[in-house]
Amino acid sequence: MTLQTEELVDTSPIAAGVVSIDLNPLWRAVRLEMRSRSNDIHIPISFAFAERLCQAYPEADALVVRVAILLHDTGWARVDETKIISEGFGANWRQADIRYEHEVRGCEIAREVLPALGYTHEFISRVTDIIDGHDTRSESYSIEDSLVRDADRLWRFTTTGIALASGWFGQEPSAYCRRLRTDIVPELITAAAHEMALAELERAEALLQTDVLATGIDAPALDGSGA
Repeated sequence: MTLQTEELVDTSPIAAGVVSIDLNPLWRAVRLEMRSRSNDIHIPISFAFAERLCQAYPEADALVVRVAILLHDTGWARVDETKIISEGFGANWRQADIRYEHEVRGCEIAREVLPALGYTHEFISRVTDIIDGHDTRSESYSIEDSLVRDADRLWRFTTTGIALASGWFGQEPSAYCRRLRTDIVPELITAAAHEMALAELERAEALLQTDVLATGIDAPALDGSGA
């Protein structure tokens, strides 16, 4: 069931948003973990979407959401880097052991860095409960969990996300965009995320000219014009 909102949903380009600085000490604490699996690109974009989702769902604890999304993939820095692509993006990528491992390592990192920054044990437990299973657990346990899950997916709909992820999955951008529509949009939990995803995807597809550059059996028929 899609989680509705009565708030205005911001679907403007995510790159045009305002960057928050209040969590800069936490960003600095995990800056080395941001160097793995393009976290330094994926996480800031997902973080920006998380902040917009918090505006659309003010009943959620925004700080839990923002801290959880900031830390959710830091665990990739502590797994075998050679297996990230081969196992983490293979045919059974959703249930790959390395995905469970990165969630465990992400929880470890959260428990290491958050106490020194003044976060309570109860708060840290709420954050790690979200990180643990954000990729591998099928259900969401709370509205905060739902917003983190949606923010984690929303970055894929940007031009940057399409560029990176299509390479990871070995697909051309047009094929990956089709996959986003058929596989990822239905996974989104909130109505706000649906709106944001489709708005970003339409802009990305237009910019990347996916309808023109598509190849394969499901590519549009050629119009007979020159190259």
